[in-house]
Amino acid sequence: MDSETDMVRQIRALDSDMQTLVYENYNKFISATDTIRKMKNDFRKMEDEMDRLATNMAVITDFSARISATLQDRHERITKLAGVHALLRKLQFLFELPSRLTKCVELGAYGQAVRYQGRAQAVLQQYQHLPSFRAIQDDCQVITARLAQQLRQRFREGGSGAPEQAECVELLLALGEPAEELCEEFLVHARGRLEEELRSLEAELGPSPPAPDVLEFTDHGGSGFVGGLCHVAAAYQELFAAQGPAGAEKLAAFAQELGSRYFALVERRLCPPYPLPLSSASLAQDQSPVTPVSTLCAEARETARRLLTHYVKVQGLVISQMLRKSVETRDWLSTLEPRNVRAVMKRVVEDTTAIDVQVGLLYEEGVRKAQSSDSSKRTFSVYSSSRQQGRYAPSYTPSAPMDTNLLSNIQKLFSERIDVFSPVEFNKVSVLTGIIKISLKTLLECVRLRTFGRFGLQQVQVDCHFLQLYLWRFVADEELVHLLLDEVVASAALRCPDPVPMEPSVVEVICERG
Repeated sequence: MDSETDMVRQIRALDSDMQTLVYENYNKFISATDTIRKMKNDFRKMEDEMDRLATNMAVITDFSARISATLQDRHERITKLAGVHALLRKLQFLFELPSRLTKCVELGAYGQAVRYQGRAQAVLQQYQHLPSFRAIQDDCQVITARLAQQLRQRFREGGSGAPEQAECVELLLALGEPAEELCEEFLVHARGRLEEELRSLEAELGPSPPAPDVLEFTDHGGSGFVGGLCHVAAAYQELFAAQGPAGAEKLAAFAQELGSRYFALVERRLCPPYPLPLSSASLAQDQSPVTPVSTLCAEARETARRLLTHYVKVQGLVISQMLRKSVETRDWLSTLEPRNVRAVMKRVVEDTTAIDVQVGLLYEEGVRKAQSSDSSKRTFSVYSSSRQQGRYAPSYTPSAPMDTNLLSNIQKLFSERIDVFSPVEFNKVSVLTGIIKISLKTLLECVRLRTFGRFGLQQVQVDCHFLQLYLWRFVADEELVHLLLDEVVASAALRCPDPVPMEPSVVEVICERG
């Protein structure tokens, strides 16, 4: 009887389960039937709309064909009239060219006159067999010859500065004047101006002491002679680049001759019999020794190092400010489940890449440690490393919060200490390493001041994995980035009441999509 009673109870339970399954499947079947019926109605409406669209397109095509057939003749006439109008404008420009050139020469607009001549020269040469075009060409040649004469006169007078004379030579070259002759004249006029600067410096030295102050003498020579020589060399290379090696040899001989004379004057000033300048406060028998070159080099290098260190701090603080605001202005307890990488992390990668390009223009790459083959594909260590899993495992058990803190502190004792503000070397890798260390350390300190929900922790996990995918390639040792980002996620996990990390495959998909 007990067996029968137990069997009856089991039969009733099976009947109940069967009825439940039937009801559930029946509801699903009804729902599927309704969905299919709705889809049929929607497709019927869509077919009707497609039929109406096809009818409308046929009507539009018919109208378009009629309009094209009606306007075909007018279109051809308009095209012909447009061509005739353009031709008439060109002819009007040609007929007005002599008067325009004359007016430009009278007003001193030499550049505009040369541009007018260049636009019309090819057409006039092509149709010079026609009497009307031949007359225009003759008038333009007379005006152009007068223009070239005025430009040569202006160039030979030498009253204008080097830029104005370079402009005159450029216009003369555009008018077809011989480049070899202009090259010689350019160097002759430049020599005259530079020799005046040398004579002025020689006059300052005088036949005997006292001589001018060394700083004033070198400043005068640098701003006058050296600056003028640089302008001459730049203008010569720009104007006569077509001269090839022969023109370059002329410029080199020109600069070497005048430069040797300048250095001779500087040597005269720096060597005896001219005395070294004395301090106005000393009445004085002893003279201070000259500072050794090694000392000056050391001071210059130290100054450069301080400037570079300051640059690293400033750029690191700029990125740190973005990260700090992104952490402080977000409600991490009630955040939604992460579906994307936050925009601030993308901005950090973009700014770091821009800094890498800028610094690379000035410094060499630098030395990196050997990188692992899977650096760019490495799953973030908070959930893949046995070391990190061992560290965070107790935090998932609410009954042992003290053990979590104890394990974390013990792990920090044995981890490598990271010096955030370490000295910066003169290479790109060292500069980027310093900036990234400051940025990630700021992110770590900001995370330590917040409390995170489950999805907040997962968002930090996604953001850190995204940073790890890109930042490792900028630093000298990729393990540095891994350690700092491990600490960021560890701090978020310790400050999360429900620390359930996201699956690694999901994190990777989100970061690759971001």
